[in-house]
Formats: sequence, structure tokens, C-alpha cells
Amino acid sequence: MTQKTILITGCSSGIGECVALGLAKRGWRVFATCRKPADVARLAAAGLEALQLDVDDSASIDAALGEVIARTGGRLDALFNNAGFGQPGAAEDIPRAAMRAQFETNLFGAWELTNKVLPLMRAQGHGRIVFNSSILGFAAMKWRGAYNASKYAMEGLCDTLRQELFGSGIHVSLIEPGPIRSRFRPNALEKFLANVDIEHSVHHELYQKQLERLKKEGDAAPFTLGPEACLAVCIKALESARPAARYRVTTPTKLFWYLKRLLPSLTLDAVLRRAV
Repeated sequence: MTQKTILITGCSSGIGECVALGLAKRGWRVFATCRKPADVARLAAAGLEALQLDVDDSASIDAALGEVIARTGGRLDALFNNAGFGQPGAAEDIPRAAMRAQFETNLFGAWELTNKVLPLMRAQGHGRIVFNSSILGFAAMKWRGAYNASKYAMEGLCDTLRQELFGSGIHVSLIEPGPIRSRFRPNALEKFLANVDIEHSVHHELYQKQLERLKKEGDAAPFTLGPEACLAVCIKALESARPAARYRVTTPTKLFWYLKRLLPSLTLDAVLRRAV
């Protein structure tokens, strides 16, 4: 039996690292990628085929994918678009450059990499493409406008791809995690401080609670799960004969999926405000 191959982005920590290590244990040939050379070296020391890949950089995408193709002889069974970050702040406080950076990493890089992988998968007649979305890909919450927008756009892209790829043997799935233990909050805090003028914002006082949440050690939200919960659904998306379009992870995601379909928009808004 031929060993299955997968390329994963954003493997420096959290979900990406957990999925890379978990799939390797299941016998997959994993190409784990991340931006920083130190993280690449650490992943390689853990026994993974680690490569440097910055999804914001087209040349980096080409170089990493070229290396994967060279090592596998042109075969790639799966792609997990996991790289991403959150840019906190009220929509009116997000500079255009920061919004552009949010989309470059969370959407445009995944879109470009997917488009470059599709010819390989079409040629071999099969493939799995998994996108790491979020509860915020369908349930918008305040102070997360840039991230909400990037994940809503990802969901629309994936819904379109599923239709366009019907009958090709290539399946597209979304993973929609709620609160997962990772470095997401520390990374978000860095972006918040760098790109939002907190002191001069009309939301200055309200931002103090957001800063407390981002700086908090340990779980900052109820029902937080470890990244292993995402590994479990990734395995389903990659190995099931008929993968689902969406895999919802954590209780909040499952709850709000149903509430969005049951409640009027203004009522749901009130519930989401309380959730924040």
C-alpha cells in the first residue's frame, strides 16, 4: 500500500503541530511547514519532514511545494491549510494594512497554495483539501471583525470549491474549531498592540477587558479543548470514504451552529454579545 502524503501549513504550534505529529503516527508521510527556521529545525528533530513556508510569500509557496513534489515524485494526497492568526480590535480601529495582512495569511495564502496543488490532484484523480476555519467563520463576534471577515470568506471559498470540484475525486472540508489550547491568544495580543491605537480609541475602556483576556494564562473560555480534538476530525476529513463538508469542534461551535439557524438575527446578536 502506497504511503499517503500530506502538506500542512502553520505547524509551529497548536493545531498544526498536533495534526502533523498525529498523522505521522498513523503512517502518513507528513510535510510539516512553518515560517521560522528555528521551528522548522524543531519539527525536523521530532522526526517530521519539515520545510520553511510563509503563506504570505508566493516565492516561498513555490519553493516549498516544489520541494514536496521533488521528494514525492509529484504525488500529494492531501493539503491542510492551517496557517493563520487573529487580529483583534473593533472594525473601525483596524488599519487597512492590518486588514490586508489578516487576509493575506488567513485566506490568500491558502487560496494560492490550493490552486497550485489542484493540478497535481487532478492528474492523480484524487485528493483531500482541508481548511482550518473557526466558529467565527459563521458566528461573528465583536472585537474580532478582521478575523471574522477572513474566516467568513474562507467558508465561501470552500463552498464554491466543493461545487466546482464535484466529480473530480477531490474533496474539500472545513474544520470549525471553537476555543482550542494553542498560542493563538499570545499571537493575537501581539497584533492587537502593534496595529490598534488602543489609547485613542472610543473603545479604550472596553479594550481593557480584551487585554486581560489575551494576557490570561491557561484557558480563557469555557469548554476549551486540546488540539487533539482537531486531529480527530482531521483524520475523519482525510480518511473517510465520504468526508463531510464541515466538522464542528467544541461545544460552543456546535451550539452556535444551531442557534444561528433557529434564532432571529437580532436575538442571536444579543446572545453573541453576552458570549464575548
